[in-house]
Amino acid sequence: MAQRGLIRTFQGTTLFQEFSVIDNVRVGCHRSAGSGFISRITGGDASVEREADKKARAALELFDLGQLADEPASSLPHGHQRALGMAVALAADPALILLDEPFTGMNPEETRRMMDHVRRIRDERDITIMLVEHDMQAVMGLCERITVMNFGQFLMEGSPQEIANDPRVIEAYLGRTDDAA
Repeated sequence: MAQRGLIRTFQGTTLFQEFSVIDNVRVGCHRSAGSGFISRITGGDASVEREADKKARAALELFDLGQLADEPASSLPHGHQRALGMAVALAADPALILLDEPFTGMNPEETRRMMDHVRRIRDERDITIMLVEHDMQAVMGLCERITVMNFGQFLMEGSPQEIANDPRVIEAYLGRTDDAA
C-alpha cells in the first residue's frame, strides 16, 4: 500500500526508540530511495542518501523538530514523538495519509501545535488527509467533510456545521435531553 502512496500513522506512537530523530525520518524516505543492495555495499547510493537526509531535515523543520535531529527518539516528550511519527509518514511522499488519532494523549497546547502542522500539510501539499479522531474540537477545526460513525455504523456525513447541528449526532454523542432527567 505504501508503494501506491497510502501512508498511515498509528494510534500508538511507533518509532525506532534507539534511533536518532533524523534516522527515524530517514526510514520514512524508503519509498522514494530507489537504491539497491549492491549500490549500498559499493557506496554508489551516496546521492540517494544525501537526498534522503535533505528530505528528512525538511520534514523535521515542518514539525519544529529540526533542533532535535540528533537526539534519540526515546528522549522526546509525548507530543514531540507524535509529531515525529507524522514527519516519518510525510517523508514517505504520501498521496493519501491516514492519521489514526494523532492527538491522543496530548495536552491542549500540543494539540493546537499538531493541528497547525496538519493544517499546513493540508494547505501546502497535494496530499489527501483522512483523520480518525475523537477530539471533536480538533475534528471541527481541521476537517472540511466529516463522516460520523456510531458503534461502527454510518450515521451522517457533512460539513462541520451540518454535523454540529444534526439531531442524530447530538443524540448519539450527547444523549437525549430526557435521558438527563
